[in-house]
Amino acid sequence: MNRWKDSIKKIIALELPLLGAILYTLLYAWLWFKVYYPNYVLLKLKFYINGHILVMGIYVVLLLFFMTTYGGLKVGYLKPVDVILSQMFALLAVNVITYFEDSLMRNWMLPIWPMVRCTLQQILVSIVWVYFSDAVYKKAFPPSKLILIHGERPIGDILHKFSTRPDKYKVIETIDIADGIDAIKGRILEQKKPVVLWDINVSDRNKLMKFCYENSIRIYLMPKIPDVLIAGSAQLHLFDTPLFMTREYALTFNQRLIKRTIDVVCAALLLLITSPIFAVTALLVHFYDGGPVFYKQTRCTIGQKEFKIIKFRSMRVDAEKDGVARLASQNDDRITPIGAFIRKVRIDELPQLINILSGDMSFIGPRPERPEIIAQYVEEMPEFVFRMKVKAGLAGYAQIYGKYNTTPYDKLKLDLTYIQSYSVWLDLKLMLLTLKILLRPESTEGISEGQITALKNDVKQDE
Repeated sequence: MNRWKDSIKKIIALELPLLGAILYTLLYAWLWFKVYYPNYVLLKLKFYINGHILVMGIYVVLLLFFMTTYGGLKVGYLKPVDVILSQMFALLAVNVITYFEDSLMRNWMLPIWPMVRCTLQQILVSIVWVYFSDAVYKKAFPPSKLILIHGERPIGDILHKFSTRPDKYKVIETIDIADGIDAIKGRILEQKKPVVLWDINVSDRNKLMKFCYENSIRIYLMPKIPDVLIAGSAQLHLFDTPLFMTREYALTFNQRLIKRTIDVVCAALLLLITSPIFAVTALLVHFYDGGPVFYKQTRCTIGQKEFKIIKFRSMRVDAEKDGVARLASQNDDRITPIGAFIRKVRIDELPQLINILSGDMSFIGPRPERPEIIAQYVEEMPEFVFRMKVKAGLAGYAQIYGKYNTTPYDKLKLDLTYIQSYSVWLDLKLMLLTLKILLRPESTEGISEGQITALKNDVKQDE
């Protein structure tokens, strides 16, 4: 009986985000029937029941599409604030599309303020519903208790990562691989808890993976670079055994052509739309200290080809007077007050639309690095050059799913995940998600001291 109760609780917790989508649709239905549809009736345009069902159906489909894309249904998996932001962007996107769709049916622009009020009401309901759903989810799914199996590398970093999500995970025990495979297997069977495999050699890792799979124990695996390459490979069925293929070229000709077309069209449109912001920012940057508006810097793109990236200047004119390239750090005193603001909201990146039009960059791709910094990374991590198999991007997988201060090794794995999993749809999805990270302050945090020197420890994972 208790098992049935637990199952029902889990089903309810998982379906609450969908019920939220129904609530948002009901608010739109009120707007439709009370405000917009009467406008049609005045013009002698009447809908039968199937017409109303179609209007509501289109709204639901669009809402679920954007909520799925932004992660608005991932209650319990993402933090409540992230889910609310995701749902907010989804609601804004759907309501803008729906407003123009409804206006098109009326053959003239509908009053916009009712839609604005409806959107604000939906956002308020979203805030309440997400926190309620998150509380129910936590009741139904308490934090997973984990066993961390590690090698020689210090485990402070990985323990910190798990500690940032105490509602989802709790590491209850750590075991050194030096204790021996047999002893570890015995401990796993005693605990019967999910296992995290962290920084252990491939031979031991494979043994433990097979053992856990055999005994139906969940595994959390921190991938090595070859794992990322294999995960994005094509599976072939040429004979009676699976065959994985990784391509020598990251993107096909057709993919490159479509990607370039999207880049040119979107960059031109965005330059036009943001031209007022562009002009105001240029004036503020110049009049603050009389220095140049733009900051040009040598970066590397596909094939390590060098180009000059263009950004609004956010630092003092003499920020690198000694000629030494340095990444921005936390509380960097070289950043001007104007620069701090435009960096926070990412306005400093706007001039890179010119780089996209010129063909040096793409909208989505690994962020371009300086030649000097690449040289530092390659000394300890030769695989860093793999990320330059595609054109550098204004935003990348590592920026969307990581932070500014994510370690270079983790950024590399994220960028390789993008390269190996590339599709036009993935690019479009990441372009939509880029809007969301503008409101995540942690995505612009600076590099803390010691991260570059910690790179040596990161690379040991692949040895």
